[in-house]
Amino acid sequence: MLIYLTEYLSQYHSGFDVFQYLTLRAVLGVLTALILSFIMAPFLIKYLKINKIGQSIRDDGPQSHLKKTGTPTMGGIMLLLSMSVSTLLWADITNVYILITLFVTLSFGMIGFVDDYKKLKYGNSKGLSAGVKFSLQSILTLVAVFYLYLFVDKDITTTLILPYVKDFQWQMEFLFIPLAFVVIVGSSNAVNLTDGLDGLAIMPSVMIGGALGIFAYVTGHFYFSNYLGIPHISGTGELAIFCGTMVGAGLGFLWFNAYPAEVFMGDVGSLSIGASMGIVAVIIRQEIVLFIMAGVFVAETISVIIQVVSFKTRGKRVFKMAPLHHHFEMMGWMEPRIIVRFWIVSIILVLVGLSSLKIR
Repeated sequence: MLIYLTEYLSQYHSGFDVFQYLTLRAVLGVLTALILSFIMAPFLIKYLKINKIGQSIRDDGPQSHLKKTGTPTMGGIMLLLSMSVSTLLWADITNVYILITLFVTLSFGMIGFVDDYKKLKYGNSKGLSAGVKFSLQSILTLVAVFYLYLFVDKDITTTLILPYVKDFQWQMEFLFIPLAFVVIVGSSNAVNLTDGLDGLAIMPSVMIGGALGIFAYVTGHFYFSNYLGIPHISGTGELAIFCGTMVGAGLGFLWFNAYPAEVFMGDVGSLSIGASMGIVAVIIRQEIVLFIMAGVFVAETISVIIQVVSFKTRGKRVFKMAPLHHHFEMMGWMEPRIIVRFWIVSIILVLVGLSSLKIR
């Protein structure tokens, strides 16, 4: 909203024209979300403690986690508020891509909120049933995806891009819908599965969010997109601001979520953060690059699938425990070691993904 105020003020002083630049507004989005997170966190954590809104821990997992029972959860509320407010302040709120991204992020956050509430109300770690959660995710995702398919330029929206391959663009047409569905729902649940150790999920999300912001900026820039050989999608540059708020809010949350965590994000945070990465990747046509950069999330998800299929078909477990980070814990790795090593892998994968901008 401030973009309109500064545009008006520029009539009286040309210095306000600087706020029309995407790069500046993206930086301001980062800083605003970071500051809001720092301001909100102490009050939110205190409120959660007073009202005994604490995490329930599985008793069949690593025993070292039992000491975390009662740690305040639903800290993802802070993430959502910081990102939403900062985006509304610095982005063009009439931009269709901003509106769709906020819709997906906030609606998935609501699913996570209800899930967390049920866990707290009944004092267990079950929450919403898998069927109900998946159904709600599916409905909301299809609303966003069908809107993109029906009301945005199909020649661009349904184009599949292969990273590192020059001049390959496949018009998927209706196949765009199932691909986008898998990316958004899969990304949301992948982050949710990974969010099992202090800071494990949020730092890779921050790095991926920053990288997606770069992709969004160059995709929305006519000259940069042509130079780099990627489709130009007018208006997607505004998503760089949204991605910036994800970076700022994520770093602010990490300050309090770093080992040993003072607060957990809960499903309200993990489901929404994952969905936001998915919808941004779909809009800017970088689904495959997201798959690369989110390799840690992908590995965690695959480990669960392998474990479930193996146990149901052979009666045997492939991993000591799934998701993957629990397997390493059961092997004797200390929690901080697992977290940092997963972060290092994420840094490498994000850099590999970013290299696709130039290597074709």
